[in-house]
Amino acid sequence: MAEPPPDPAPPRPLLSILIPVYNERRTLRTIVRRVLDAGIPVPFELIAVDDGSTDGSFEVLGSLAEGDGRIRVLRHDRNKGKGAAIRTALPHLRGEIVVTQDADLEYDPADIARLVRPILDGRADAVFGSRFLSGEYRRVLYFWHSLGNGLLTGLCNVLCDLNLTDMETGYKAVRADLLRQTPLKSRKFGFEPELAVRLAQWGVRLYEVPISYAGRTYLEGKKVRWADGLRAIGVMLRCRFLDRRFTSHDGYAVLVAMRKARGLNRWLFRQIAPWVGDRVLEAGCGIGNLTELLLERDRLVATDNEPFYVEMISRRFGHLENVSTVEMDLARAADYGRIGPERLDTIVCLNVLEHIAADEEVLRLFCRALVPGGHAIILVPQHPWLYSPTDRALGHERRYEESELRRKLEEAGFEVVHQQGFNRFGTLGWYVSGKIFGRDRLSPGQMRLFDLLLPLARLVEHVPGWPALSTIAVGRKPTG
Repeated sequence: MAEPPPDPAPPRPLLSILIPVYNERRTLRTIVRRVLDAGIPVPFELIAVDDGSTDGSFEVLGSLAEGDGRIRVLRHDRNKGKGAAIRTALPHLRGEIVVTQDADLEYDPADIARLVRPILDGRADAVFGSRFLSGEYRRVLYFWHSLGNGLLTGLCNVLCDLNLTDMETGYKAVRADLLRQTPLKSRKFGFEPELAVRLAQWGVRLYEVPISYAGRTYLEGKKVRWADGLRAIGVMLRCRFLDRRFTSHDGYAVLVAMRKARGLNRWLFRQIAPWVGDRVLEAGCGIGNLTELLLERDRLVATDNEPFYVEMISRRFGHLENVSTVEMDLARAADYGRIGPERLDTIVCLNVLEHIAADEEVLRLFCRALVPGGHAIILVPQHPWLYSPTDRALGHERRYEESELRRKLEEAGFEVVHQQGFNRFGTLGWYVSGKIFGRDRLSPGQMRLFDLLLPLARLVEHVPGWPALSTIAVGRKPTG
């Protein structure tokens, strides 16, 4: 009997190498040739953005692109800066990983393979090439530049709680899906500190690898000036304190903000703990704010329909024998087969059902998936009159009335054994922020403030007649 053919190898990711170019005609052919000959271990494309060059760089790029289909050229009519050039390239890239490559000869493309390896191995989301780790070589140049770089890197580390050795490096590799969802604003050399701060705010797995560096002198065309260092400080302070929007993914931003309110998460868990059994399905795990409180169960299956969240939970907790992660659509019956032959006694679904149009179908599928006597623990936002721009930005289909959630659970086959309002104090903040000021997101600062005021929130919870922000309902699957 013939052996079955081996499984096909997974497709290799495409690497996008972005080269901003401003008056680099003398080095362009050399740097492009070095990139093409670098022995990069995955397929790649090279996107060059001519940033308003006046020395014929654009014509050189055009001739290089004619001879190699991997090269594409974009152009600015006038000089806008390195950051602007990279932002221009982002909508045009096709790769899953992005590497920034300066057009001069300071950075050696032979290091690109080392730079992307931690991402290819699944260990990192972003990698910085450090000129101050033990690279193969480093040209000895300006002391004051080195001192300034150390000061800027130190400030970045203080602001972001990192331990980088080279924040200002021009060699950065980042997963493209993260970079596309990072709102970058810097036009010039502020791109480097802005990206570093934003990646820290994302909470990505950030690595450094040693690279070689052949810095050039001002006579050789170096463009960075002392004023750029001052701008870098301004960029870091702006991103850290004034403009804290680090992602265009509103749902992820809210989950990161919620992570700052660990006291609130523990308080919520205490409300549902009496009904949480030993074999649990977490329906909508997000980035794991609740998952980390369920790890002691005999069996925990964490699910989400967002691949990025499933990947995040897998790398955080996938090494635990009692934890598995599954990407699934809660409204699709076939996806429940991915859970395997689990005898689930609990489904925990917190702040998820309001996102799903077919919520009644989801509740029916929950009832089908549980063993007799098992519990579905549901938390949803309540009171339609509280619906605000924040709800809209988060993709909420609705806010529930307490009686509506009870009715839908009963129609799905559950006996409602418990229901309570939760977080009355939060109603005031939600109304003021969303209904009065029209804000469409929650900030980490707001959540930290709520955590500080948690003793007051617990007192308000006992005030009669005060409407609760959410409602918790526990449905029990009949045993008969």
